[in-house]
Amino acid sequence: MSTSFPAGYHTRRELFSQPEVWSAAVAQLEGRADEVARFLARGQYTHLVFTGCGSPYYSSVSAALIWQGMTGVPAFARPASEVWLSPDDLPRLPGRGLLVVSSRSGETSESVRACDTFRKSGRGDVLYIGCFPWRSLEAYSDYTLLIPEAQEESTAQTRALSTMYLATTGLALIGANRRGDLAELRKLAPAAQRMLQEYGDLAQSIGADLDIDRFYFLGSRALYGLASELSLKMKEMTLSHSEPFHTLEFRHGPRSMATEGACVVGLLSDGRRTLEQAVLAEMVEQGAQLLTMDEHDADVAFQSGLPAPLRDVLYLPIGQLVALERSLAKGLNPDAPENLVAYVTLDQ
Repeated sequence: MSTSFPAGYHTRRELFSQPEVWSAAVAQLEGRADEVARFLARGQYTHLVFTGCGSPYYSSVSAALIWQGMTGVPAFARPASEVWLSPDDLPRLPGRGLLVVSSRSGETSESVRACDTFRKSGRGDVLYIGCFPWRSLEAYSDYTLLIPEAQEESTAQTRALSTMYLATTGLALIGANRRGDLAELRKLAPAAQRMLQEYGDLAQSIGADLDIDRFYFLGSRALYGLASELSLKMKEMTLSHSEPFHTLEFRHGPRSMATEGACVVGLLSDGRRTLEQAVLAEMVEQGAQLLTMDEHDADVAFQSGLPAPLRDVLYLPIGQLVALERSLAKGLNPDAPENLVAYVTLDQ
């Protein structure tokens, strides 16, 4: 007998379970750190390519910058379809490369074909980060990191995406010979738990405000990838107009849209905060609503005690929650957004 769930049941459950799932992921990273380090050392990789489709691609944009920043080893992000169809467009660097593919399902055709193409072209090895065992991508990977606690029923990714992204941060720490810092990631779960409790009403009020008819998510450097992911979440769950931009680039044209009826979400960063705040203040003067996120002194304050980029995954949960609440306010079901499937498989 089938069981009927109210709209948003699975998405809400998965979203609010992120602290628990992140704790499980961090424990696994700590337990496998030596094994992962040996794999990376054997490969002697001179460069990495981070890839995926949809949400995992956007998190790859951030992951590549974090890896390069921590390790000094060049890293790039490409959509899996581009790795598959245009492998000659990948950077040509000496030595062996490592393709890091993130995929919740492990079955997305473009990701599978990207891994096959990368290996057959002799470019290097494949490391696969996912959630479900016994999936096609395992056959194409030289090392697999699965986090089954992150599995989801919903189509739009919340805990799966954030947990796989957290795993790439842990991977960077291991690659940078900073395994001792993996324990610092334990601080993420209690911070996220507090945020979901403290800012739930704020997320609901913004999500329920249907006078907002467009969203702009702004982030610099690695935060641009996360801004892109949050923008995608808003599109998927709510069928709303939503776009991501590099924060300072928003002045160069897009600002014309940041007027009454717009909500600008600013992912503030260390080192650029003053410049970013100046952009956001200008948008408020034009009539846009504003939501800021940062470790401190923001509408959503993490108060994690962690430096960037170790805390960066904390930009995701409240943005996800705003999308969930807006979807419900519009009478939609965020568990199964219109015209979407959990993963794409191609016939040819």
